[in-house]
Amino acid sequence: MGSALATAHAQLATAAEILGYDEGLHRMLATPRREIHVAVPLRRDSGETVLFHGFRVQHNVSLGPGKGGLRYHPSVDVDEVRALAMWMTWKCAVVHLPYGGAKGGVAIDPRGYSLAELERVTRRYTSEIMPMIGPDTDIMAPDMGTDAQTMAWVMDTYSVNRGYTIPAVVTGKPLAIGGSLGRGTATSAGIVHVTKAALAESGVPLDEVSVAIQGFGKVGSHAAEIFAARGARVAAVSDQYGGIRADDGLDVPRLLEHVRRTGSVVDFPDADSVSNTELLALDVDVLVPAAIEGVLDETTAGDVKARWVVEGANGPTTAAGDALLAKNDVTVVPDVLANAGGVVVSYFEWVQANQTYWWTEQEIADKLEHRMTTAYAEVSALAKREGLSLRDAALVIGVKRVAEAHQIRGLYP
Repeated sequence: MGSALATAHAQLATAAEILGYDEGLHRMLATPRREIHVAVPLRRDSGETVLFHGFRVQHNVSLGPGKGGLRYHPSVDVDEVRALAMWMTWKCAVVHLPYGGAKGGVAIDPRGYSLAELERVTRRYTSEIMPMIGPDTDIMAPDMGTDAQTMAWVMDTYSVNRGYTIPAVVTGKPLAIGGSLGRGTATSAGIVHVTKAALAESGVPLDEVSVAIQGFGKVGSHAAEIFAARGARVAAVSDQYGGIRADDGLDVPRLLEHVRRTGSVVDFPDADSVSNTELLALDVDVLVPAAIEGVLDETTAGDVKARWVVEGANGPTTAAGDALLAKNDVTVVPDVLANAGGVVVSYFEWVQANQTYWWTEQEIADKLEHRMTTAYAEVSALAKREGLSLRDAALVIGVKRVAEAHQIRGLYP
């Protein structure tokens, strides 16, 4: 069992125990409803044919159609996709979305392939999993290694095969073909909203804290930008090539320009270099792990000096890491709440596509902030009332909503 799936199962087991669920219900909640493993052959630009493996998992659809990203990464396997689909189930339930959890992936390093090759991979993968997806059954979105262009190819492939344009089959599309304003920065904006809410409980304003962000991709870079714009001091950031720190705060607009020009945060002037592991242990107020799974584990979590860890990535903290952070009184705002902003605005995009009526950027920003702060307040209130961590409280809320829907609907046949 992969470490991400082991972590997801351990979290569910804790929630099921708190809720007093029997073995049958626990097993039903732990097991994906449907999964598909497809071969994805690619004719390369050179004429050579290579083969990739693709997956799509629908973990639970008791609350509505499956919803989840499509990931292109060389290490993608079915266990990782199962874990991510399970987290999506709880995430959608925590923020009151009428969705179940799903996830997809192709085991490919997109950096090694041309745009034309990636288009062929995407279209072939889409056509292979087509029986499982649709605007009322399973709606894809971008994830690690994929973007708005990938979603445009998925939508077009699906639509061409159905004979008419179906924008609601994916979210995170370009605006020109039915995307939503605010979608590109939604996950990052959600992280900042819940960080502000968590800080407020301790009477700490956002503009008085220092922040370190591991991961400077779609989520981390926009989060840095929003944190800096709101007055927080972004003291360190890192990407897959390395990291940088400046204790008096990085000039984020200049850093974004540097990354656009060079492709990495490394060698940014007026900053010292720092490794990805060292970044986790920096003396900052807020740590945002926004890269990959499992970075805060038994070897790294004990060194965290931040008072708040706000999970931008999915599953960045292992069960052992959680125990160490709790022992050191670090408040962890869990991924199923902290990074739910992306799926919230994906939901808004899906609603807009279904009614073919689009909202303004301000309407979307206001609705997102309301949804995130309300969800945080619900999770925090349960945590205080029952003496739980924020993670256990969020999982209890998410798991309970899914289980209740399942029980009310009944078992067929």
